[in-house]
Amino acid sequence: MTGLGRCGVLTLVLATAAAASGPSGARSQDSIILATTTSTQDSGLLDELVPRFRQASGVEIKVIAVGTGAALRMASTGNADAVLVHAPDAEKKYIDAGDLVEGRQVMYNDFVIVGPADDPADVRRQRSIAEAMRVIARRGVFISRGDDSGTHAQELTLWARAAIDPRSVSRREETGQGMGATLHVADQRRAYALTDRGTYLALRERLGLTIVLQGDPALRNVYRVYLVNPAKHDRVKAPCARAFITFLVSAPIQRLIGDFGLDRYGEPLFFAGALSLRDRRRDS
Repeated sequence: MTGLGRCGVLTLVLATAAAASGPSGARSQDSIILATTTSTQDSGLLDELVPRFRQASGVEIKVIAVGTGAALRMASTGNADAVLVHAPDAEKKYIDAGDLVEGRQVMYNDFVIVGPADDPADVRRQRSIAEAMRVIARRGVFISRGDDSGTHAQELTLWARAAIDPRSVSRREETGQGMGATLHVADQRRAYALTDRGTYLALRERLGLTIVLQGDPALRNVYRVYLVNPAKHDRVKAPCARAFITFLVSAPIQRLIGDFGLDRYGEPLFFAGALSLRDRRRDS
């Protein structure tokens, strides 16, 4: 059976095979490129998912963990087979351009503002995210990813809600790096930062930063997976990429995502976003 034939079959069987804990016995040179945001890598989630998919399918995944903007640009040039990202406004542009198809919600968590434990800008006392951004601009140091990622896009949206031009914030610095590296810089600088909850929890033991603001509806963070459109980009390995999408939204893997981090951190890093109501009731 050819690689593409195997992956075509996989889309029908992976929902069951995804739960397998041991190697499937498949030995294949099939591979796909997944372009994704750094939070899926820094949180450790992909270290859990990628080997399981390889065991279930025999298909290798080359993960390119960059900012969402860079991941989407890879899709637009046909240099990825699938993308897993979290910037809805940016995603829409590529959907409308025909680069992304067959999108599925996979999971969600939220963004939080982290800062020094003593909270020098008094962010904890603010009643909204807009007020928090204003006091940080006046009294704090803010470390931005500045890398065209989903988190960076969300940060710019928050500055806009606060009616602040981020270029006017004198103590705002951009790292141009991923979430993990940016959190370490913020820690060293005793600064504030916007982060997805999952990456922060995964790195919390190595940081002096604490959550100083959370729970605002504007901070919801949704991750979606897309197939790079094979009708527009003929190098895309569509059957294998579809098999991976099927794997991500299958009930066993959704339950794994919903439990990921619970034993170590006392709370999940992500919430399952694709389980049906029937599956949720069965698990309750």
